[in-house]
Amino acid sequence: MKLVLRIYYSINLFVYFLYELLVSSVQVAWDVLTPEMKARPILVVVPLDAKTDLELMLTANIISLTPGTLSIDLSADRTELLVHSMFGAKDPEGEIAAMKHGIERRVLRATRGVHLA
Repeated sequence: MKLVLRIYYSINLFVYFLYELLVSSVQVAWDVLTPEMKARPILVVVPLDAKTDLELMLTANIISLTPGTLSIDLSADRTELLVHSMFGAKDPEGEIAAMKHGIERRVLRATRGVHLA
C-alpha cells in the first residue's frame, strides 16, 4: 500500500510542479514583456521539515527550476533554505508558506509515502 501511495504522491508532485512551472513562466514573461516592473525581489528563509539528502535535493531543485525563484543556500544544520524570490516582497510569509505547503509537503509525501497534513 505504501508503494501505491508513493506513486500517487509522486504523480501529484509532478503535476503540481508542471502547474507551478506554467503559472510562474507566464508571470515572469509578463513582467519582462510589459513596461511596468511588478517584480519585488526578496530573500526568504524557508524552515525545512525535509531531512534526507533526497528530500533536501528535490525541494531545493524544484524551487530553483520554477521561474522566479532560486535556492541559494542550505544552512549548516540543514534546517533552513535561503531562497531568492522575484515576486515575494509583497508577502514574504505567504511566499514561505507557499513553498512549505506546496513544494516541500508534496516532496515529503512522495519520498515518505505518507499523508502529511
